[in-house]
Amino acid sequence: MDNTSPTSYEALFRGAQRAAASLLEADTATLDRTLRRTAAALRDNAARLLEANAGDLAAISPEAPMYDRLKLTPQRIDDIARGMEKVAELNAPQGETISRWSRPNGMTISKVRVPFGVVGVICEARPNVTLDVFALCLKTANASIVKGGSDARRTNEAAAVIIRDALRAEGLDEAAFTLLPSEREAADALLHAEGFVDVVIPRGGRSLIRFVRENARVPVIETGAGVVHIYFDRAGDTAKGRGIICNAKTRRVSVCNALDCLIMHRDRLGDLPALCEPLAAENVEILADTESYAALDGIYPARLLRHAAEESYGTEFLDYRMALRTAGSIGEAMQHIERYGSRHSEAIITEDAEAARRFTRGVDAACVYVNLPTSFTDGGEFGFGAEIGISTQKLHARGPMGLPELTTYKYVIEGDGQTRPR
Repeated sequence: MDNTSPTSYEALFRGAQRAAASLLEADTATLDRTLRRTAAALRDNAARLLEANAGDLAAISPEAPMYDRLKLTPQRIDDIARGMEKVAELNAPQGETISRWSRPNGMTISKVRVPFGVVGVICEARPNVTLDVFALCLKTANASIVKGGSDARRTNEAAAVIIRDALRAEGLDEAAFTLLPSEREAADALLHAEGFVDVVIPRGGRSLIRFVRENARVPVIETGAGVVHIYFDRAGDTAKGRGIICNAKTRRVSVCNALDCLIMHRDRLGDLPALCEPLAAENVEILADTESYAALDGIYPARLLRHAAEESYGTEFLDYRMALRTAGSIGEAMQHIERYGSRHSEAIITEDAEAARRFTRGVDAACVYVNLPTSFTDGGEFGFGAEIGISTQKLHARGPMGLPELTTYKYVIEGDGQTRPR
């Protein structure tokens, strides 16, 4: 497919559109059976997936932030398969009546969930995204088109073979899932596929999201980069904070919900060494402002403590690095988040109910946490089975996008011959 021409792209898009129409006729049991078949095939073909993945990994440095995102392991493959099986167990939203009412003339109006049709996703080195997109789109009777990055080409191609085999085995149109070539031209074609693709969702960093937003001719749902903050309030609990901060930062540093900046109330700087002690054990480099640097100097490992620069704030590190900022009040902390945040996930650690209320009401983010790590921003953790992305915009969808967010709605109006007066 590396030499796909513009005409060939149109044929692929027409095929996806045809498949989307056929999925409207497919019963939910068939869709669920296909997902379970695919999950079983992922486990059965784990060795093939790992071999393809090893080829992709060999081309990048193990020190690169994307390495962990790209890497598959037997456990990660099983996790993906279990997520797919979870999606199969969930109720399908399409066809659901959202609301229904009658008018004085006797006609009845129903607001009904329906699939988008064809969903395009452009993603970076995240092979799990390819499989999650397929699962969520198939469950909602959407055809999916994925344009992955060149870094994950071999892994995505191996996954696509497994998906197509499962679709064919269940009598479904193989074009219900389309993997585009990894070249830039494929992304351009997808973004300009007016009349064929109903929505495009970017999954990646700020540069990818900006490229999609600036170049798309089809509707876009932005799944934003995560510049994530935790504010440790004057009334924060140190024991809770140690675990929350470490988990948010180090559970997986390469994901969008990982902590990037800890904001510390000035009155609690004496607790900062205890809060950061678990981070030292994980070799997290801290970029600290003047006050927090002084609180850690001589206690936190010198090789891991640096002075912050202005660019340290508002950075999605995707690595074992974290910024640290001192604030004199919750209002000052919220102002910092407003300036540097990406409206993805933010958290407060506090035992003060009024501070928690003010923070959750005033912070503009898709997910706002109280005494929990931001690592919970995940479709699986929210009970969605998987997610197609974390939307940071405010139109249509916000936060982890599960099954309902892959539908729109139509109005079905029923009557018995009524006519509208002149």
